[in-house]
Amino acid sequence: MREPGKLVVCATPIGNLGDVTLRVLDALRQADTVAAEDTRVTRKLLARYEIDTRLERCDEHTVARQTPALVERILGGEIIALVSDAGTPGISDPGARLVDACIDAGVMVEVLPGASAILAALVASGLPTHAFYFGGFLPRKAGERQRLLENLSTLDATLVFYESPHRSAASLAAIAQVLPGRRAALARELTKLHEEVVRGLIDDVAADIAARDVLKGEVVLLVGPPPVRVRQETDPARVREYVDALVAAGATKSEAVRRAAADLELPKSEVYDIAHRRPDRP
Repeated sequence: MREPGKLVVCATPIGNLGDVTLRVLDALRQADTVAAEDTRVTRKLLARYEIDTRLERCDEHTVARQTPALVERILGGEIIALVSDAGTPGISDPGARLVDACIDAGVMVEVLPGASAILAALVASGLPTHAFYFGGFLPRKAGERQRLLENLSTLDATLVFYESPHRSAASLAAIAQVLPGRRAALARELTKLHEEVVRGLIDDVAADIAARDVLKGEVVLLVGPPPVRVRQETDPARVREYVDALVAAGATKSEAVRRAAADLELPKSEVYDIAHRRPDRP
């Protein structure tokens, strides 16, 4: 009986085809099949290194129905190499479903590291790297995007997001509104001929991108952590008065809490608690 196969997760270049590792090239040659998110993209990589392994499409539209069969084939002895369009499969990528299914089935999963847009952009941004939060793609809906950014506003880490070029201006404007005064960066076309990293305060980066007619290439947005400040004792009466004044001016209670938190440089949760606490209680 043939020995069980394995799933080999192969990180591929994020732009420059010269960034592929020797281990990944060997794995692509030795595999019975390469399961690719986009066979057109992967075919260019294989052609560059004269690899003729069979290609099969495995993207967000096909992975659900293909996964059971691929797992069975691996259990039967096949070696399947999994690749995405760029970078490591499974990170904001449909390949995660196949990886999970293989783990559940007890199939061997081998992960080969390589180029990373997240890490390349983080280092190139010049923002703090002591900790970072990767949030995948920002929500398309404005309300969901705002709530996400508000929830992350107190996190002591650089925030990293993927974004499409045509939504980058809107996302940067939203970040500038919710996280004003932060240092930020936009990285695009990483490792390619027209690689660019725009750095500065979030308002300046947002204005730069908004002024452009066309933005091309894959985009990574990065926002620095909150600036370190010496916290002073919070005065509940002042906070309550500030919120009440905003409400009297026409803001909703939730909007007043959000604006007060930003203006007074306090956590939103703290302002919320004070605003909803009875005045006769400390």
